[in-house]
This record gives sequence, structure tokens and C-alpha cells, in this order.
Amino acid sequence: MKDNTKLIHGYSVFDGETGASSIPIYQCSTFKQDSIKEGQPYTYSRFGNPTRHALEEGIAAIEGGRFATAFSSGMAAISAVLLSFSQGDHIVMCKSIYGGTFQLVNEVMSRYGIEVTFVDETNLNEWAQAIRPNTKAFYLESPSNPLLSITDIVGVVSIAREHHLHTIIDNTFMTPLYQHPLELGVDVVIHSATKFINGHSDVVAGLVITNDEEWAQQIVLQQKVLGSILSVEDCWLIMRGMKTMGLRMEQSVKSAEQISRLLEEHPAVKKVHYPGLPSHPGFDIHRRQASCGGAVLSFELENQEAVYTFADALKIPIAAVSLGGVESILSYPVTMSHACVPKEEREKQGVTEGLLRLSVGIEDTEDLLADLEQALEQVLTQKEELVTK
Repeated sequence: MKDNTKLIHGYSVFDGETGASSIPIYQCSTFKQDSIKEGQPYTYSRFGNPTRHALEEGIAAIEGGRFATAFSSGMAAISAVLLSFSQGDHIVMCKSIYGGTFQLVNEVMSRYGIEVTFVDETNLNEWAQAIRPNTKAFYLESPSNPLLSITDIVGVVSIAREHHLHTIIDNTFMTPLYQHPLELGVDVVIHSATKFINGHSDVVAGLVITNDEEWAQQIVLQQKVLGSILSVEDCWLIMRGMKTMGLRMEQSVKSAEQISRLLEEHPAVKKVHYPGLPSHPGFDIHRRQASCGGAVLSFELENQEAVYTFADALKIPIAAVSLGGVESILSYPVTMSHACVPKEEREKQGVTEGLLRLSVGIEDTEDLLADLEQALEQVLTQKEELVTK
């Protein structure tokens, strides 16, 4: 079964009781029990709900996993996984990482005595050298946010297995369609379903998928005791969005590939970060572990003034936090995704004042290219005016 068929027929999309073409929204906190003497599958919606269960079953099927758990945000999903570790445990993480994860590690986990070492994710030796006697896991993002650096997933998994460590990856950028971490040997996969899986910028949600039963039990426990469950309305919206994910992603990726080439050739752009470009340092590794470059890219302009000029001149992409919607979204990591990261650390990661991130939507490619080109020309015009003054 190919992707677009699987997204509609590969799990319980239709209601088995009535034949309804979408799973009903079970809007209830509690369930009438047949008897107080025995349990039943659903008793209280924090513990389990048929609508949420349908989503979890669906994302497990699409990601190719046995178990999935839905959370009220991507950060709730990340927190549930990382707070499964204990005082004295040590985790090795990629240094180019989402700002919210960085904040969780440095401002919360450190208070619980969970230690973290950040490494250059592109260097396998650094992963190996960071291992300590108390190391329990490797945490990856590939491509990373916002610089789209690439980690050799199979290489990291191999090191982890040699040392009996767990591997965890945030697979949000590539979606379950274009990169399959479980097949590459990763233990736990995390998605911000807010992004491409839902795809319509109307839900905040997180998902965790695994084939490991012990991990699955731990994540379900975290979901239950921390209470960060995904609402049934949001579950329904994500399932609706999932049905068109293949079609949406196909258009977005096609545009992203052409946009990356435009940006790479334009004199106003200093550097483009997109793993679908042969010039990207991780291109060969990414091509082995993913089927395309994805629909997110970042690029560097000369300075903050150029960034402001460019952003003000754009007409189609919206300026906003987040990514993965049907609309193209321009983000400024310095004031958005990485605002919580200290400036010194941001710059160490390569998140400069000239860096912009673009999540490519499903608009017509030609319209996006024309809009980006006219905005870049504004940047060049402003630069020329400054030189002549």
C-alpha cells in the first residue's frame, strides 16, 4: 500500500460501529461502566478515549511502529520522553536543536539531576566520545532546527547499540512520509503534530511512536500522570489533516526544492541550508536516510537590516512562529524559535541575526518564486542606496 492510499485506508479511518466516514468525536470526560466489579477499555478520558486512540493507532501505522501516544503539544511529547530518565542519568544531544528542547534541558531537567552533553551532530566521533558510565541515551534531530544540519542516523544508532544506549529522534521536519527512523533502528520517534501532520495551523499537538513495549508503557504512564493529553477535537482535526498529508507535502517539497536553488544563486543570500541541495554538507547522508529534502529551509542574509527589509517586502508567506501549514511561513529564529536561547549560545549554534527559516506551503510554486525574488531585489536595492550615500 503506497503512502496516499495508506493515509486513507491504512488504519481505522472509518467508524466501525456506524460506518461514518470519519471517527466520531467522543466528547466526554467519563464513561458509563457496565459494572463496578470489572474494568472496561474506556473509563476516563485522561486514561484513554476512542477518538484519541484512533489517532494513536493511525500515526503508529503511518510511522511504521507498534505503539503511539498523543500529547497536547510537541513539547509535551518531548518532555514525556526526556523526563522518563532519572536523577544521575546522562543524555547526549545534538547541539543544533529546537529552542524549546534546549530550554527544557537547561532550565528544567538540570534541576532534576539529569545531565546533558551537546555534541556536533555531524561528527560521529563526538557522539562516541561523549559517552560516560551513566549515559543512557542519544537524542537527535535530523534535519535540525533551524540550520537543517544532518546526523548520520544509522551511524549514531550503531554507536548507541554498541554501548547499550537508547536512541530518540525528533522527526518533525521530515514527517513519517520521507524519513523512517524506526526502520533505521531508532527506539523512539517524536513529532510535533502541530506541523505537517496536521498541516493547517489550527492544532497544537505532539506524538511519540516506538516499537519497544517498555518504552511504550513508560510513555503512556507519563501521558496519564502528567495529564498532557490531546483533546478529542484536536485528535479529530489531525486525523482529517493526515488524509491529505501526502498531497500537501508533494507540493510543498516541489516548491522548496526550486526555492532553495533560487536562493542559492541570488547575490543577496549568503548561505542556504537545505539538505536537498548537493552543496549541503550532509547531502549524501541525508539522501541515504530520507527520500527528499523536505519542505523547510533556512537561509542567511547579510545582517538584521537586510532581514527586516526582506520580511517587510514579502507578500505571500506569513511571518509567524511554527511551520508545516498549508500557508508558507517565514520565521526569524532569533526572536521566535530560539528566543529562549541565550545570544551567546545561539551564535555558537549558528543562529545569527541574518538567519531566516522558511516553511514552504502549498501555494503555486511560480507565485512563491516571484514573491521571494522581488523581496530579495529590495534587499539589493537598499544595499546599493546605502553604498551611494
